[in-house]
Amino acid sequence: MSPSAALGNTEHTSDNQTQNGSVLGRRAMHSEGEQREEGEEEEERSADEGFMGMTPLLQAHHAMERMEEFVHKMWEGRWRVIPHDVLPDWLKDNDYLVHGHRPPMPSFRACFKSIFRIHTETGNIWTHLLGCLFFLCLGIVYMFRPNMSFVAPFQEKIVIGAFFLGAILCLSFSWLFHTVYCHSEGVSRVFSKLDYSGIAFLIMGSFVPWLYYSFYCSPQPCFIYLIVVCVLGLAAITVSQCDFFATPQYRGVRAGVFVGLGLSGVVPTLHFMISEGFLKATTIGQMGWLFLMAVLYITGACLYAARIPERFFPGKCDIWFHSHQLFHILVVAGAFVHFHGVCNLQEFRYMAGAGCAEDGAL
Repeated sequence: MSPSAALGNTEHTSDNQTQNGSVLGRRAMHSEGEQREEGEEEEERSADEGFMGMTPLLQAHHAMERMEEFVHKMWEGRWRVIPHDVLPDWLKDNDYLVHGHRPPMPSFRACFKSIFRIHTETGNIWTHLLGCLFFLCLGIVYMFRPNMSFVAPFQEKIVIGAFFLGAILCLSFSWLFHTVYCHSEGVSRVFSKLDYSGIAFLIMGSFVPWLYYSFYCSPQPCFIYLIVVCVLGLAAITVSQCDFFATPQYRGVRAGVFVGLGLSGVVPTLHFMISEGFLKATTIGQMGWLFLMAVLYITGACLYAARIPERFFPGKCDIWFHSHQLFHILVVAGAFVHFHGVCNLQEFRYMAGAGCAEDGAL
């Protein structure tokens, strides 16, 4: 045999050996993987069997270890959205939102990190978080306006500050509730009560500057209406502290309580329109902005109570544009419309001066 032929046979033999070796290596790795999987399954089975065979004390200890592991995963942000039907009862609020819910997160850090994730509460959180920052900045700028811009700087800044305080408390309690209500049942209950109280604070705070400027020359009815509104607002806050108030069955009752609190302004509105006349009430009195604010608030409350539009499109509005988000947007819009109307009232009072002529408006 020639040297070249021998060399060719040698190379062919080495290639075959290499291929056979790689095949054997893959088979060995595959068998090792199967053995490893079987070993893990056996360990899991043995762990489950061992868990069932433990004493109640050891079972409780093992369960606590699993809970700690779950909490650790929550801290690291490793969680996935889940459908409505697997939520615990205390997290079930709107069964028309089919998917995209956060699981229970017994960690405040995980709850606040979830702000930057996409789920059913993302829109609810950010609409009022941004709204809160907006009114906070607006309030700071307005409160630091020079005193020469006001007829009675101290009084006017107090009454307008009451509106800003109510708006900021309402929006702050709201976005905090929607952020942490998945923490635990106890935390959800506490922050839901703060959320409802914030709505009452917004309504009461909105009445203060409007009554002050509308009845500027009639302090007695202004004082009476303020007392009535505060009493009704405190009554709404008291009712909202009951545990049943936050349940899904009382959704309509919740909307009705706060709509009723807002509609208590019908009486001073009619009083103002009768005493000043319809034309002055709608022009100088800025009644048009007040009506627009009422329409925005009532529309939002009705959408919230009726769960529209998700009622007609179940599973289609899970993340964006469901009723609670629309309610939040309309609340922020209504608060800004009210502030605009109050600013116009304040400007008119500044132009008219501190006097109250017999034939003067307001």
